Amino acid sequence: MIRDHVLAGYVDDAGGREALALARSIAEVTGARLTVAVVHSPERAASVVEAQAALAHAAALLEEFPADLVTHESRGASRGLSVLASRTGADLIVIGSPPGGAHGRINLGGTADHLLHAATQAVLLTPQGHTPSGAPERITVAYVRRPQCDEAVTAAASAAARLGVPLRLVTLALDGADEDPLRDDLALAIRTAAESHGVDPGEVQAAVGTGDDVAAAVADLDWRQGDLLVCASSEDAPVHRVFLGETAFKVVRAAPCPVAVLPRGHT
Repeated sequence: MIRDHVLAGYVDDAGGREALALARSIAEVTGARLTVAVVHSPERAASVVEAQAALAHAAALLEEFPADLVTHESRGASRGLSVLASRTGADLIVIGSPPGGAHGRINLGGTADHLLHAATQAVLLTPQGHTPSGAPERITVAYVRRPQCDEAVTAAASAAARLGVPLRLVTLALDGADEDPLRDDLALAIRTAAESHGVDPGEVQAAVGTGDDVAAAVADLDWRQGDLLVCASSEDAPVHRVFLGETAFKVVRAAPCPVAVLPRGHT
């Protein structure tokens, strides 16, 4: 999830700057290589100059922080980022929210929508107006009992152990659903985290958010500055690709923190 190489997709607006700041903070605390990419269209000659200017702005924002700065030609930003990530060996793509969304929430534009249906790398989405506080201070997994979520628990437990931060597992009880089976599922997931990376089960937090709909249940959970939410891909996703189901999309839109979406089969 957060391993060796972070790719930031940069556009010269507030969302691009917020994604760049988040990508830099992750690279800084993990020691990962950072690549900053501006994708431009082949259909407009002026787009090359615009991309180079945007990349110069990104370099100025990074100041002296080491990063590879590249422009990449593609007919779509999402495809360009995915291809570039594969070519460079990046394992995490970081993108921002386009203008027009609610402050503090993720706005899923066209680039995010395409990446969340086809990327082979984990995708990290940045809320509008987000300012990173340094390293993530807690990693939360949105959990339901299925293999893809168990993979997410294992990946999150590894990241939490690596960063020395708490791990939290959450699930949602919608429209008066019985919470007892959900708490049993969380207990099994805590065991998975403990067995995979030696996490102390007593230190893993677990919570059930309740509400009439997904947004209300997500809001019912405790959130704090420095949270990072991890979501698994749908069981309908091809192996090693990202694909979000309807409920997960609603969770992403309601989350008040950055969200990492993992491809199916992520290890």
